[in-house]
Amino acid sequence: MNRAMAAALGIGAAGAACVAWGFAEAHAFTTRRVTVPLLAPGSAPVRVLHLSDLHLTPGQRDKIAWTASLAHERPDLVVVTGDNLAHVDAVPALAEALASLLTVPGLFVFGSNDYYAPHLKNPFGYFAGPSKARHAQVRLPTERLRSVFLEAGWHDLNNARAVLDVGGLAVSAVGMDDPHIERDRMPSPDTGERGQLHLGVVHAPYRRALQELAADGADLMLAGHTHGGQVCVPGFGALVTNCDLDRRRVKGLSTWPGDGTGADDAWLHVSAGAGTSPFAPVRFACRPEATVLTLTARE
Repeated sequence: MNRAMAAALGIGAAGAACVAWGFAEAHAFTTRRVTVPLLAPGSAPVRVLHLSDLHLTPGQRDKIAWTASLAHERPDLVVVTGDNLAHVDAVPALAEALASLLTVPGLFVFGSNDYYAPHLKNPFGYFAGPSKARHAQVRLPTERLRSVFLEAGWHDLNNARAVLDVGGLAVSAVGMDDPHIERDRMPSPDTGERGQLHLGVVHAPYRRALQELAADGADLMLAGHTHGGQVCVPGFGALVTNCDLDRRRVKGLSTWPGDGTGADDAWLHVSAGAGTSPFAPVRFACRPEATVLTLTARE
């Protein structure tokens, strides 16, 4: 065997190993825990479960079981930031996965994959910019999905506001429908009393959406959509964000606008999500996740 052939076989074997790892990692669900010091001094801690981008299909029993197990985290509030579905028949599976969590106060917004089924895309197209919706996509049962949440008493934040009590803490929230498919509209200014905690919720963390939520006075903004980059390079991180957010904030906790002054920054948490498109069922150096954010008193 000559050197060229040996090198080619070596590269091929390494590539196959990476793909195999990517398929395995897409099922290596994890729960991350983050502390956010933003409540008024003397406030009791509040546990917020942030769940995003399940991209659920009916046969994903491991994902359904893992999602159901998150009830053991005993959250005070659940926030779902969209892209729940990846199949027209997935709503019953989602209701099963969330059954125990639906007994907890909740907020939700939708992503594009709560309206339209995913379709095959060229993965290299993401390097040219955010993916584009195509015409004649398969419609998903959005209103059936909405009913699952509303029947549990959760608050629909798609271009809307809500006020709720979370363990004795007055919480106000503002949300927008998915900016990725240009459904986002900031709701009318709040004329009611602002809660002790004000949340901003959106699926895709486009800069225009974050700017509006921050301008509304959000203490903490929550988003998903990016999949944390989905395929990352160890030591470098995400290659793309699928929106206009910078790569350093593609997942996890950061601040917005984060321009160095810090004077008016809001906290921002972007979930790397728990699923993938059925047409790209791999993750690399970016495990599927949910996050428990423990909100604590400021010093």
